[in-house]
Amino acid sequence: MKQELENILLKDNVDKQRFELQVDKETAYIEYKRKGDRIFLIHTEIPAALKGTAAGPALVEKAFLNIEENKQKLIPYCPFVRAYLKRHPQWDRITVEESA
Repeated sequence: MKQELENILLKDNVDKQRFELQVDKETAYIEYKRKGDRIFLIHTEIPAALKGTAAGPALVEKAFLNIEENKQKLIPYCPFVRAYLKRHPQWDRITVEESA
């Protein structure tokens, strides 16, 4: 994670059901749904002004840390999140397969 992004706090916006990262007056976010101890990451939105700044990967990593700290299990629906998981298999420790 880029050093300038490390100290930016992740906001868990429960009302909007999304994790938010405020960078340079722009907000990147991941929408989620919670069900018990599982959290479904559904959609990631990175403003055009933040593309190429590593805000997207920082947002995902901070969301994963939040999920792990809260002892939740991740079910990744979002393609951006799934791609991040492929590049960072150490986070498989918080993922589970969706069960019926």
